[in-house]
Amino acid sequence: MGPLDELGHHIEELLESLGGVEMVSFGWGSITTYSVWIVIALAVVFAVFWVVKSRVSLVPKMGPVAAIEATVDYIRKDIGYGVLGSKEAVDRHMPFIFTIFFFILGANLIGLIPGAKAASGTFSATLALALISFIYFNYWGIRHSGLGHYLVNIAPSGIMPGLNVVVWLIELMSLFLRLVTLSVRLFANMYAGHIVLGAFSILTTLFVFPVINDFTLANLGQGVASLGWVLLLIVMYGMELLVAFIQAYVFALLSAVYVMLTASEH
Repeated sequence: MGPLDELGHHIEELLESLGGVEMVSFGWGSITTYSVWIVIALAVVFAVFWVVKSRVSLVPKMGPVAAIEATVDYIRKDIGYGVLGSKEAVDRHMPFIFTIFFFILGANLIGLIPGAKAASGTFSATLALALISFIYFNYWGIRHSGLGHYLVNIAPSGIMPGLNVVVWLIELMSLFLRLVTLSVRLFANMYAGHIVLGAFSILTTLFVFPVINDFTLANLGQGVASLGWVLLLIVMYGMELLVAFIQAYVFALLSAVYVMLTASEH
C-alpha cells in the first residue's frame, strides 16, 4: 500500500482528533479538552504579560519584550486611533480590544504546537468570544444613548412610516448577524488551517519516514523528492503563523468597528 493509499485513513483520524473529547459532564454542559486549552491559553497570555510588565522600560529593548511593545503600539495606533478616533475612546475601549486580540493570538499560536489544540479551533469557543464582544459593544451603545433611543435608532432616521418598521427589522437582524461574522470567520479560518497543516504533516510523515527507516542508494531518489514535503510543511507552518496574527487582528478590528458604530449611530 502506497503513501497516498493510506492518506484517507489518516485524514479521518485527523478530523476526529480536531473534535473535543468530553472529560467531565454536568447536567448543563461538560468540560472538554478544548476547555482545558482555553484555560492554558489564558494562563500563558497572563504569564507573558506579567513578565513583560516587569521588564518594560523607557529604553528600547530587543527580543520578545520589544516585539510585544511594538505590537501594542501598532494596535493602539491602527485600531485605536484609526477606528475609535478620540483619545477618550481609545483609553476607554483599548483594554478590551487588547484582551481580545492577545487571547485569540495566544490561543492560535498554542494551537500550532504539535499535540496542542487551539481554543479558536472550536465553534463554541469562537461563539463565546463573539458573544462577549456583542455584549460589550451593545452595552456601550445603550450607555451612550439610553436603551430606548438605542433601540429606536437601530434603523436610520428619516425613513417613511411603514417602511421604517421593515428597515428596523432588517437592521436588527444585521445587528445579530455580527455574532455570526465574528464567530464563524475565526472558527472557519483556524479549523481549515489546522486541517491543511495536519494533512501536510501526514503526507510528510508518509513520504519521508519510510525513506529514513530504510535508506539505501536505491531509495536515494525518493529521499530527495521527500524533502519537498518537508519544505512544503515548513511553508505551511509559516502561513499558519501569519494567519494566527491576521485572524486575531481582524476579530479585534471588527470589535472596535462595532463599538465605534454604536457610539456614532446611536
